[in-house]
Amino acid sequence: MGALPDGTVPVLLGHLQGVDDGNRRRIVELEQRGDWEALAKLAEENLARDKHSADWWLVAGYAYSQLGRHQRATECYGETVRLAPDDMLGWNLLAQSYRAAGQPQRAVQTLNNAVLVRRDAPATWFLLGESYSDLGRSEPAAAAYREAVQLNGGFAQAWFSLGRAYARLGRGAEFEQVMHMLQRLDPALAKELGKERPSAR
Repeated sequence: MGALPDGTVPVLLGHLQGVDDGNRRRIVELEQRGDWEALAKLAEENLARDKHSADWWLVAGYAYSQLGRHQRATECYGETVRLAPDDMLGWNLLAQSYRAAGQPQRAVQTLNNAVLVRRDAPATWFLLGESYSDLGRSEPAAAAYREAVQLNGGFAQAWFSLGRAYARLGRGAEFEQVMHMLQRLDPALAKELGKERPSAR
């Protein structure tokens, strides 16, 4: 889940609209304890009662991701996407699950479908860039990162990854522009990126 901003999923788990207050509190409590087995069990019990709850499929997927059971996680996230196709978090987590399972090509396909649904989610474009990077495809990766930073100019991690893509492509001028931007946004990340500066041709 590392490509999503810290705390994104736990915060969302505490605010699921289709889940009653008692269960919401239980989800938060189990998440904070890191009791993923119990969280998966809670989700499965609720899914046995209502197979059409995108929220519970999301909770189940998250629990299985944390347990490293990527096959089951992708099944659960797949149901989330099917039931709530306009919720970008489901798409993003499904793609992350494919990446964690060593299937970056599936992640790319998932995210390309996601941006057909909604083009305004910076995290989705960022993950698409990361998935292309997993495949060593720097050109489409750079294009996806550019979309992410156009939508959110303060998305430091996306700028960093864009700079790395430019470094791999040997595009020095664009790399320096990214460096300049990143020095303002996140000097520590800029310093890290500086180690990858492409040599002048």
